Amino acid sequence: MIISGPALRPSNWYYSYTSPDEVILCQDNKQNLYCHLLCGLLQRNEVTRIGSIFASVIVRAIKFLEDSWEELCSSIRSGQLSEWITDIGCRDSVSIILGMPHPEVANTIEEICNQKCRKGIITRHWPKAKYIETIVTGSMVQYVPTLNYYCNDVLPLVSTIYASSETTFGLNLNPMCKPEDVSYTFMPNMSYFEFIPVGGDKNDIVDLVDVKLGCSYGHKFLRLV
Repeated sequence: MIISGPALRPSNWYYSYTSPDEVILCQDNKQNLYCHLLCGLLQRNEVTRIGSIFASVIVRAIKFLEDSWEELCSSIRSGQLSEWITDIGCRDSVSIILGMPHPEVANTIEEICNQKCRKGIITRHWPKAKYIETIVTGSMVQYVPTLNYYCNDVLPLVSTIYASSETTFGLNLNPMCKPEDVSYTFMPNMSYFEFIPVGGDKNDIVDLVDVKLGCSYGHKFLRLV
C-alpha cells in the first residue's frame, strides 16, 4: 500500500510517498506493512491519496491496522520502533522519520481506533485524503463495498489502469467514473497484444490492429515461468 503525502526523495508531485524507498522495497510483508502504516499515520495530516495496485491490499492493510494499532501507537508515543522490526533498511529509514515521541498523534490514533464502529476509518485517520486509487474491477469488485464502508462513501474509488506483473494492459479514460462503469482502453505502445474472437476458433489469433468494431474478443495471455 502506498500512502501519498510529502516527498521523502527527489520526486514529482504524483509520486510523492510517505514511506521511504527502503520500506517500499522491503521483502518481509509484515515489516513492510507495519512501517508503511507507521509512516502514513505519523504524516496523517499531509496524506492526500491512498493507493495500491489491487483493492484487496488496502483492505488487508486496514485489517492489519485494526489488529496492530496499539503497538503502532506505542511506537509513535515513545518514538521507538518495535524490536521485531529487524530489516536494517526499514529500521534506519523509519527511525529518521519517527525522530522523537509524538504523543498527540498517538492519542488521536488511539481515540479513533477505540471506537467500535469502523465506518469511515480511512477518512478519520487521513482527513485530507481526496481519493483512493486502486483496481476495482474483475476479482477486485468484491472489495468495493468494504472500501466504501471504510471511507464512509465520501472518497471516490479511482481505477486508472489495469495491470499485472507482466504488463499494463490498459488505461481508464474516465477515471472518476463509478466502479461499476470502469472500462479500460488497450494502449498499443504498452505491449504486444493478441486476441481470440469470442465463440471462434481458439487458434484464430487476431492482432490489436485487426480487431473489428462491434465484435467481442478474449485477450490471449502468455505467462513465462
